[in-house]
Amino acid sequence: MRVHVVIRYIGMVLQFIASFMLASAFVSMFYDYDSAFYPLLLSSFLTALLGLFPLIFVDKVDEINTKEGYAIVVGSWFVACIVGMFPYLIWGGEFTIINAWFESVSGFTTTGASILNDIEFLPRGLLFWRASSAWIGGIGVVMFALVVLPSMGRSRHMLSNVEMSSIARDNFHYRSKVIIRILSMVYAGLTLTTTVALKYSGMSWFDALTHAMSSCSTCGFSTKNASVAFWDSPAIEGILMVAMTLSAIHFGILYATVTGRRNNIFRSEVVRTFIGMMVVIAVVIAISLVAEGIYPSVGEAIRHASFQVVSITTTSGFATADTNSWTPLAIALLVFCSVICGCAGSTSGGMKVDRLLIATKVIRNRMKIQLHPNAVIRTKMDGAVQDDSVQSLVMTFIVTYILLVLLGTIVYALFGCDLTTGFTASIACISNVGPGFGEVGSMSNFSELPTILKLNSTVLMLIGRLEIFGFIQLLFIRSWR
Repeated sequence: MRVHVVIRYIGMVLQFIASFMLASAFVSMFYDYDSAFYPLLLSSFLTALLGLFPLIFVDKVDEINTKEGYAIVVGSWFVACIVGMFPYLIWGGEFTIINAWFESVSGFTTTGASILNDIEFLPRGLLFWRASSAWIGGIGVVMFALVVLPSMGRSRHMLSNVEMSSIARDNFHYRSKVIIRILSMVYAGLTLTTTVALKYSGMSWFDALTHAMSSCSTCGFSTKNASVAFWDSPAIEGILMVAMTLSAIHFGILYATVTGRRNNIFRSEVVRTFIGMMVVIAVVIAISLVAEGIYPSVGEAIRHASFQVVSITTTSGFATADTNSWTPLAIALLVFCSVICGCAGSTSGGMKVDRLLIATKVIRNRMKIQLHPNAVIRTKMDGAVQDDSVQSLVMTFIVTYILLVLLGTIVYALFGCDLTTGFTASIACISNVGPGFGEVGSMSNFSELPTILKLNSTVLMLIGRLEIFGFIQLLFIRSWR
């Protein structure tokens, strides 16, 4: 592997991140040069400088191999999270080194978990950088860089394939250059539309933009301590629910729907399962909340249940209620939502509905073969036959996911967390959901956890955002042939 080539491409990504830091500094300047202006300006300069050196001293390379592709993608995520700490550390406040690392990783991986006890104390520029890190991470650090780096040539195809999981690529029947254009168009369009809608529903332009960036990246970073509950507005909640739901659907399918193609959201088996699952779970939770007297009316129960189900399932993590006080049935269903989450090819994390569907069909077909040993049964999804290799990869992913959740739970328990907190925090981090239950509930955060558990949480976030195997493969990169 040519290390200098890897460093050169990571340098390009750093230039891209530096531009967002500079944009955040301009936001600080607009708000009377708030206290984040100089930290953001200095961070932008340092990040650009770090990215500039390899561009100057390393020659341009037109071709990269698979090993280098994985190293560039995983390395870009790590380095992005490191430089993402700069504005927080320079500004100070609650941001110790571990807290700045936690907030940076949580943003870039779109987990949305936080260590901040007073979000509203942060200056506007820093709040905008916080939302920007989530927006960059929503569609992928490398994928974003590919949009603005047309000179990459054939390397673009390699990096986009590494960045996007194989199951996500199935609905993109285009060349890599077209895929990247589709992703950027859908992502920017959703963000712009959501911003305008939120503004005219009662938010300021600043809050509308930052919440649109957070909802479309399915991160859930808010500018208020009480999250979306601050506004207590059904209209705002409704707009965010639509934005979160669309952002958790495969962007290729959204593009196909808008352009009138056949493989649209109305024909997709995955989308029907995704939306149907959220509707059924929201209704069941609402019934349980009314039955236990937690909410006095059916309408209020449906409102809060629907928002929390959509928020958790899409891995956004916005909150309008303290779900720790909900019924055991409601909590169990929300934990299930935290595991399954949205669709492949979206900004959502988690196991993905696509894998759930394939795994369910594999199990069903296995039972049929038990009854009819000579039968030839194919696994199909949306009419397409799934290869044995795809089925094997899906089942391997699910088993690995479960093992990592259990391992993470053990680590949390080892350092003093109760089972509810440890188990749900492990799921929330590896699925990039954000809030769990217990000490890390929807109206709480991760600030009280010891340093070792904050570090454990960030490792799980990165593993989840890199679809598990992207992270694991780098650990064995020396053994590749």
